[in-house]
Amino acid sequence: MRCGEAIIADIMTAKTTSSTEITLRIVNALGEIERLDWDGCANPPLPDPPPQAGEGEEAVAWDAQTEYNPFIAYDFLSALERSGSVRNRTGWQPMHLIAEAANGEILGVAPCYAKSHSQGEYVFDHGWAEAYERAGGSYYPKLQVSVPFTPATGRRLLVRPTARAQAVRGALAEGLAEVCRRSNTSSVHVTFATEPEWRLLGAHDYLLRTHRQFHWENAGYGSFDEFLAALASRKRKTIRRERSDALKAGISIHWLTGSDLTEEVWDAFFAFYMETGSRKWGRPYLTREFFSRIGETMADATVLIMAKRRGRYIAGAINFVGADTLFGRHWGATEHHPFLHFEICYYQAIEYALHHKLARVEAGAQGEHKLARGYLPTTTYSAHYIADRSFRRAIDDYLARERAYVEAAGRDLLQASPFRKDLAREELAEEGAGL
Repeated sequence: MRCGEAIIADIMTAKTTSSTEITLRIVNALGEIERLDWDGCANPPLPDPPPQAGEGEEAVAWDAQTEYNPFIAYDFLSALERSGSVRNRTGWQPMHLIAEAANGEILGVAPCYAKSHSQGEYVFDHGWAEAYERAGGSYYPKLQVSVPFTPATGRRLLVRPTARAQAVRGALAEGLAEVCRRSNTSSVHVTFATEPEWRLLGAHDYLLRTHRQFHWENAGYGSFDEFLAALASRKRKTIRRERSDALKAGISIHWLTGSDLTEEVWDAFFAFYMETGSRKWGRPYLTREFFSRIGETMADATVLIMAKRRGRYIAGAINFVGADTLFGRHWGATEHHPFLHFEICYYQAIEYALHHKLARVEAGAQGEHKLARGYLPTTTYSAHYIADRSFRRAIDDYLARERAYVEAAGRDLLQASPFRKDLAREELAEEGAGL
């Protein structure tokens, strides 16, 4: 993206100050910042002993905003850049925002990219782009604050857990808008943010948007059968039949992680990824080198769920493990068998979460078919800074209607939940008794 190069040059010559203590700057590649500095903001290590509730500001800083998330880790984002999956030629030019104290200490970071298109984001704004272009504006380039190709909720304003963490988040939010104004980009899009970040961004003049995914929640089940027991009888029978049919052709399932992730295994998975990705998107986003780099640096946080038939792998899905969540990402296959996709991506993911006592499974974007398999509708969040005030008013009006629709549709979907209605009534009765 030629215009992206000029944008970066302009911004690199100017430091944006949101207060007398915090200075902001742009880096053009993750390699320009030390891993310890990035991860100290993205996934800070919990102090030993950890602060307890009631221990003042330090305890407040160590909340859900510091739980480990694999996608914002230095190693994951660096693998995207160093493998060539994310770069100027693919329309993802890194422009990471760094917040520093007067003494040079890095207080916060935000993974940011100048985009020349809207692909690989999973929050759709193609209609906005077309409308703005018809009105005579230039929607691209825009700024995207996200993890490329990854529709998974996680922090986007990454700060060290100190007493002034919230002030640093605010400085990053203001700084991103200032970068947008100085660089003549149309907008800033912070996607799949946490709800607290979403609310903070709304207080900084960002427009608020909601979306829907389907997540599985672990209600303390001791086994897959216990999970099934919570479902309506017809749903239980359907899932048991699908699982049986998926493996009828002599297929076995294997969980591979850590040292299991050899180059031979990655070759097999990449063939699945390319075959399925080429059919769905035309050109898959990730390079073969990306998977090798992940295998080198994040093997223990990576799980391949692979299907084998007649001695060779025929299908698989890549998953990443967070603090309490299994994140399902890419799936592919070179042989196609009924319900094998459901078995690998949904049922085996639940089995893995149960075995490792994880709280939930996030199985990627969209997919109302997941509802019948125990994955319930869950709200996800994005925030959007629109520089053109007239265009902003039109988007604001649209988003108000869209949020109402997403909320109403979520209620309707919950009515179609596969879980037993008597259990739902019991839970409501218990809540009432508690009141």
